[in-house]
Formats: sequence, structure tokens, C-alpha cells
Amino acid sequence: MQNMQSNEGEQCPFTFNFDPATFKAGDVVSYRVESLGDFPFIGTLLEVQRDYVVISPNDPGDPHRRMKGTRESRPVVPHAEAID
Repeated sequence: MQNMQSNEGEQCPFTFNFDPATFKAGDVVSYRVESLGDFPFIGTLLEVQRDYVVISPNDPGDPHRRMKGTRESRPVVPHAEAID
């Protein structure tokens, strides 16, 4: 996803932070849902704790939604938190 380009040469409009050591609130991350394998989702970090992160999936239908994920380069969110 990083440096992703379309067929017309357009670059991906998102800049992701893949370094968990530098995570901070406001960073855009690619996260995964444990039941969906490596399929990428995009979210914004709301909180960064020592062992976990809190992610907003930027859902316009539920702007206050928060999901707890692992603190790794592409956080993993439990199925129950990601899928209602």
C-alpha cells in the first residue's frame, strides 16, 4: 500500500505510519481484522498505549466508533470490535 500507484500513475492519497515505535494520535494506519486475514482497512489512531492502540475506522455512519487493536506495524482488531 505504501507507494501504491494506479494505472494512470496516481499515487495513493494516504500516508501510513507502519512504525509502532513512533505511533501517535492522529496517525493514519492500515489495520487488519483478525477474521479477515491480511485484508487492509484504513483508520486513524485516537490513542496510543504501551500494549495497544485505539483506532477510529472513520465511519461516517458512526463517527464515535472506537476499536482496540494490537500495537504492531499493521494493528489487528478483534472481529467483534470491527464487525457489528
